[in-house]
Amino acid sequence: MSDTTMPATASDEGSWERSDVLPHRRNAVLWHSLALAKRNLIKIKRNPISISDAVIAPVTFLIIFVYMFGGAVSGSTHAYLQFTTPAILVLSAITAGMIATGVNLSIDIKKGIFDRFRSMPISRSAPLIGSVLADVVRYLVAMITLLVFGYVIGFRIQTNPWYTLAAAALTILFGMSLSWVWVLLGMVIKETASVQTIIALSIFPLAFGTDMVAPTKTLPGWLQAWAKINPVGHTMAACRGLLIGGEIATPLIKSLLWSVGLIVVFAPLAVMAYRRRT
Repeated sequence: MSDTTMPATASDEGSWERSDVLPHRRNAVLWHSLALAKRNLIKIKRNPISISDAVIAPVTFLIIFVYMFGGAVSGSTHAYLQFTTPAILVLSAITAGMIATGVNLSIDIKKGIFDRFRSMPISRSAPLIGSVLADVVRYLVAMITLLVFGYVIGFRIQTNPWYTLAAAALTILFGMSLSWVWVLLGMVIKETASVQTIIALSIFPLAFGTDMVAPTKTLPGWLQAWAKINPVGHTMAACRGLLIGGEIATPLIKSLLWSVGLIVVFAPLAVMAYRRRT
């Protein structure tokens, strides 16, 4: 990694113009990553439809789960709405970033954009970190959409604004940490279609091996065992406590530990895979 100024390049394919970027900084990795995150945000600005899934998915999830399962599971769609909305908040955020992260990175590599990054005096990890950081916008859009639509159909936060912000921050942190798994898949799998398929299928054990749809005590034994260690389930439980009341400390600690663990394990592996591929 060099601390020299990054050269200026530009194109409509998602490259970026910088002639005065971050000269001689000790924390060059952070600044390079932020510059590349800005590049990704510019791509969204130029093509807003690319973020439409972060709006459509939360509304779809809420309608399907509340109005298809609410009456059968809890006997009341309103009660079920209160129970499941915090869990769907987490589901909406991670699905908003999971496909975008791995698939977009795979597409960028195929287009040769990452070859241009290699010629720049920037940290080798910066393009990956920048992609993960840019997904924060997708998380925010998904969460705001869900909470607004949930409020319209009857969901009410029963705690306080600070707890609500904590739930949002926890969801974003967990989403970013889980994104490193998708980044790794995007680096090791060469075919973009295969990346998209594998990432999309992975949502099923992560989301449905929880109490999002039904209490875990109603699940078969083997699925209960998975639900007890599922990091998505811990994050959902923590958000439920932060938004509507209930236990917070234990699921919150477990979610934070999982978040740190995912970053520590998968971020270095993703960077190593990126170096081998590029």
